[in-house]
Amino acid sequence: MNKVKAQDIADMIDHSLLNPTFTLDEIKRGCEIAKEYKCISVCLRPCDVEFASEILKGSDVLITTVIGFPHGSNLTEVKVFETKMAIEQGCVEVDVVLNIGRLLSGDYDYVEKDLKAVVDAAHEKNVIVKVIFENAYLTDEQKKKACEICTRVGADFTKTSTGYAPSGATIHDLKLMRANTAPNMQVKAAGGVRKLDDALMVKAVGGTRFGCTRTETMMADAREREAAGTLVLPEVTDDMEFPAVLAAREGK
Repeated sequence: MNKVKAQDIADMIDHSLLNPTFTLDEIKRGCEIAKEYKCISVCLRPCDVEFASEILKGSDVLITTVIGFPHGSNLTEVKVFETKMAIEQGCVEVDVVLNIGRLLSGDYDYVEKDLKAVVDAAHEKNVIVKVIFENAYLTDEQKKKACEICTRVGADFTKTSTGYAPSGATIHDLKLMRANTAPNMQVKAAGGVRKLDDALMVKAVGGTRFGCTRTETMMADAREREAAGTLVLPEVTDDMEFPAVLAAREGK
């Protein structure tokens, strides 16, 4: 059995606080949850970065925000400005949405220049960049093209989705992205990773991060299974789907 520890799961969690209806009290509570369970990071709306920085001061939880969210259609100059402001306010990682419409149009030069400007601005300050594809709208060939572009511009991660499209992460997409990016580039799953078994599948296929809104229940389950000696990675085949996705489809 390939056993893992509960902290291995926490080290993959970007605790997501992107819901547009969240109040400041909910943002504060989300930051406290991330601290309690020692998540790797919180992923915040841009307007909440300074607020969260004060709450997380002195902790090991990293601060992440989104750039060009959720459609990636901001002007490049705006994305760069957002990135620089986020860094000034305390972000050490940014998740930028590629320009979906331009990718679908086959305007790959535009997509590449747009992303390179953000990557260069972030890397100048040693800040990690995750590029969001929004795979629900893309063919496999377009996903591969996006992977090629991310490799050329030196992105640190590829990321499946915003979590606000018709569908999110799939095992198929995680495997495709892992197979078509440089070995030093990591892969993040977003959208649909709701239960511990989902998270274990992400890890089993080579994903190193995932967005999570249900950190408390997931980590309680992880700690319980670790104590019982049953927290192990599953065997994942190409036709498998996340348990949470299947449950939602069946109305459970």
